[in-house]
Amino acid sequence: VQLQASGGGLAQAGGSLRLSCAASGRTFSNYAMAWFRQAPGKEREFVATISWGGGLTSYADSVKGRFTISRDNAKNTVYLQMNSLKPEDTAVYYCAARLGYRKSMVEHEYDYWGQGTQVTVSS
Repeated sequence: VQLQASGGGLAQAGGSLRLSCAASGRTFSNYAMAWFRQAPGKEREFVATISWGGGLTSYADSVKGRFTISRDNAKNTVYLQMNSLKPEDTAVYYCAARLGYRKSMVEHEYDYWGQGTQVTVSS
């Protein structure tokens, strides 16, 4: 499956952005999806994940209550709504897909990765 992330950009602290990740090439609904991020000088970290039907989600503690992951299987797209942004949310955000219904917070369990989209939050 090919993944194309978009929607990144510059936001002020307290603002919002919505990331999108469009999938192609395989049956999107067969894949659990996730967002990860990598800040400069840091390792890539888990942000959010969603099961293949969209009924189950999990979040990193650092974004819980501020970010929402969702998906539209009819549009082959997963979203990350980011509210109350903080400067520490600045990173390149990656979407990822793993075959199967089960969501996962573990990076190496994902088979496919998008190219990343830059999010910069100014204070």
